[in-house]
Amino acid sequence: MATIAPPYRPSSPGFPPVDSSRRDDDSAIAVTLRHAPLAFLLRLYAPVLEIDGQGVPAYWGRVVQSVALGEHHVHVHVPSLPRSRLGAADTTVLVVPGRTLELEYRAPMLSFLRGALGVPPQRYPGAVAALTLLLAAATLAICACIGLFVNG
Repeated sequence: MATIAPPYRPSSPGFPPVDSSRRDDDSAIAVTLRHAPLAFLLRLYAPVLEIDGQGVPAYWGRVVQSVALGEHHVHVHVPSLPRSRLGAADTTVLVVPGRTLELEYRAPMLSFLRGALGVPPQRYPGAVAALTLLLAAATLAICACIGLFVNG
């Protein structure tokens, strides 16, 4: 007995709709590079984007690069002073004819964690831990102020 495959859904996450303005052999990878608002200092560093080991000019925002059909290795990291490769992330993708493959990179909220790279939407790595540390610091500051007020 033969099984029937589900209908093709052009809006599925890994395969956006066909762009009719593009030629059949014209394919691209689009990477949206983001950092958390609390990590605003990352704006000082331009992210590094590599496709198949070749550097691609990148900046915070959406970067589109034309590529050949087939499998490609995508790597993103943020160069920084304390660590040379902050938030490194890698993925391998399959590019099909006439489509732009959308990826999203999210820089981590803690410098020792890896970044998140994949089909959007991605989450900020370390968000829970960073917010917990921020709340703990705020609680200690409030307790210190109350202690100074009560004893002063």
